[in-house]
Amino acid sequence: MSRAPAHPVLTRRAFIGTVAGGIFAAPLNAGAQQAGLTERIGVLFTGTRDAERSVPTGDSLRIGLRELGWIEGRNLIIEERWADGKADPLTPLAGELARLKVRLIVVSGTAAIRAARDAAPAMPIVMAGGGDPVGSGLAASLARPGGNVTGVSLIGRELLGKGLELLKQAVPSVSSVVVLMNAANPANDFFFTELGPVARTLGIRLSRVDVQDPGQLESAISQARGGGLQVLADPVFFEHRMRIAALAERYRVPSMFVFRRFVEAGGLMGYSVSLADVWRRSAIYVDKILKGAKPADLPIEQPTKFELVINLKTAKALGLTIPQSLLLRADEIIQ
Repeated sequence: MSRAPAHPVLTRRAFIGTVAGGIFAAPLNAGAQQAGLTERIGVLFTGTRDAERSVPTGDSLRIGLRELGWIEGRNLIIEERWADGKADPLTPLAGELARLKVRLIVVSGTAAIRAARDAAPAMPIVMAGGGDPVGSGLAASLARPGGNVTGVSLIGRELLGKGLELLKQAVPSVSSVVVLMNAANPANDFFFTELGPVARTLGIRLSRVDVQDPGQLESAISQARGGGLQVLADPVFFEHRMRIAALAERYRVPSMFVFRRFVEAGGLMGYSVSLADVWRRSAIYVDKILKGAKPADLPIEQPTKFELVINLKTAKALGLTIPQSLLLRADEIIQ
């Protein structure tokens, strides 16, 4: 992978909270914690251990906690569980963490967040990235979530709509787009509905294709032949991102993804935020809750800066010429 020197690469992924003020200010040393106090938190990963380490999400959380004075093995115990990209284990694993009497559970993804909330309705749940929390019913509002879920949101209607716009700019001839999603993800109905007005404005006909099993991927992606493909965030898709990218190339389908790792795997374009930064930012919520704050009172943070990644090698394989105006906007170009 190489970066075109003419195109700047973001060196910092900045996030700004939805409510101004010093609510997220925190001391950067271990003196903030009571001497001798050891806290226990749970972390529920939706993917496999190897996949999570490749991002890396857990390491980013630890870095953020360390900056706030929480040192694993000294004043913090972290219990981790992995769902291996499957939905069924999420609720049992969250219940297992709750029985360990952790103070809170850190988790990413709408389905996993909901599973953790259902398994431990009285326990604080910290989002390390999730679908639109208000639209998917996880919070009453961004400013005052009102329940036991708070943290850093990841994907909103604006992000997906912008991704569709960028795909149209890259391939102006595209008039139909298949939206690949997992029917088990409770946020998908909301997101697909919200994509409708954007698609109509762009003159694009949307088709929803739900996939729950990796064996359905080829059939689903083949339906996008002659048009475009937009892939929503899902643990199943992340685990099989190389296969999805290869299938899109085989069927000559220009593709738009949420995360850069899909583009590194061979997808055409990605428009998203940095997962590592999201997990690092979630440590601020962990710190606040361990010090007595209630999730209902902690505003949910939303990303305000995003990265556009384009894979020119894939564009060449598809016989596409990406407009120069779009290349100039890219944060990273994979040659």
